[in-house]
Amino acid sequence: MNRNLTAFCAAMFACALLFAFCGALWIDNSAFSLADTHENNIKTVYLTFDDGPSDRVTPKILDVLKEENVKATFFVIGNHAQTRKYLLKREADEGHKIGVHSYSHKYKEIYSSCENLIDDIDKCNAVIKSATGKYSDIYRFPGGSFNLSGKYISAVAKHGLRYIDWNASTRDAEILKATPEQLFNAAVTTAANADNIVLLAHDSTTKTATADALKDIIRHFKSKGYEFSKF
Repeated sequence: MNRNLTAFCAAMFACALLFAFCGALWIDNSAFSLADTHENNIKTVYLTFDDGPSDRVTPKILDVLKEENVKATFFVIGNHAQTRKYLLKREADEGHKIGVHSYSHKYKEIYSSCENLIDDIDKCNAVIKSATGKYSDIYRFPGGSFNLSGKYISAVAKHGLRYIDWNASTRDAEILKATPEQLFNAAVTTAANADNIVLLAHDSTTKTATADALKDIIRHFKSKGYEFSKF
């Protein structure tokens, strides 16, 4: 009797572990708030640029990326991209990933309902399709997903997009009149030697210091054994 009970308990415990494992896989593959882990434990930096494209800064960033042979991900604002489709085309032609960041970047309008959120995404994605020939499958919530209601996150996942947050930042949207040195230090400090780094930066028109800091940021992480990837 005791042996049967022990065997039964062991079987139930094994089933519980299996369900937990499968559940973790489902959660991990449903949407991505950070980067996927690469095979062989390769340390990876994902450079991400929000709020572009801009005529003043985006070309400088693309020049640095080309010089350093690094790919990045650009989360674009549709009403900025509408008149700068040539920059989206250049990003795509040079092997970078383009993601939806919003069309209007107006928080109150976007987050007034799930329907407005999805409409805003689709409007931005239509600009991306017009410029590059294909829709994007990734999204960055304006402000990030960190404090959002789960209904918005679910709506994006159901609409077929992965969402991407970040775990490190240049702080170029926080530091007023930042110097390239300040942005470099912020990138290194906030990354904190993580194995997978998703670095937030911006390529909007006022972020010239970001472009100026980029080469040093890339070379720092290369010297630490990191590779660079896009989403």
